[in-house]
Amino acid sequence: MFARAKHLVAGAVAAVVLWALPAAAQTYTIDPVHTSLVFRVKHMNAAYVYGMFRQVSGTVVVDEANPARSSINIEVDANSVFTANEQRDNHLRSPDFFNTRQFPTITFRSTQVRRVNANTVQVTGNLTIRGVTRPVTANVVMTGKGKSPQGKDLVGFETTFDIKRSDFGIRYGLPGLGDDVRVILSVEAAK
Repeated sequence: MFARAKHLVAGAVAAVVLWALPAAAQTYTIDPVHTSLVFRVKHMNAAYVYGMFRQVSGTVVVDEANPARSSINIEVDANSVFTANEQRDNHLRSPDFFNTRQFPTITFRSTQVRRVNANTVQVTGNLTIRGVTRPVTANVVMTGKGKSPQGKDLVGFETTFDIKRSDFGIRYGLPGLGDDVRVILSVEAAK
């Protein structure tokens, strides 16, 4: 009986030790149906024109105990640009802007993640547009966690940051068409 009690105590101690260990990094796949990538540019210094990319994919690695081990890799189909105007969308695909025939993909690869507070991390990485790579840093907020109808773990993030399109070799229409581009990315990803 003493041996059985000793075994139960050892099992309980092992369970407590395992529970106390930090969770390992978890890899999530971006859900393109529930992810939004929106941008805005000022037109003739008067009003903002909004657009989006309809095809976003990639992975997010989340390590809540050690955010430095977290990462994000995003690929955007540049041909999926959509502004609700077919003529403008075709122009955006042309060499004047994204030149999607030569550069069909826009990518972001994180190089550093650091905790800002309980729900926010600062992500630094390399953004590549038209074959030009520039560093970008943005605060990313965890918007929530949930379960899909199929029982998969879900996580959500959102960030807003600004870039200059001229930094990526897109100078068409300057200055009438603004250089500053605001980017809003809302990601839902599933494990």
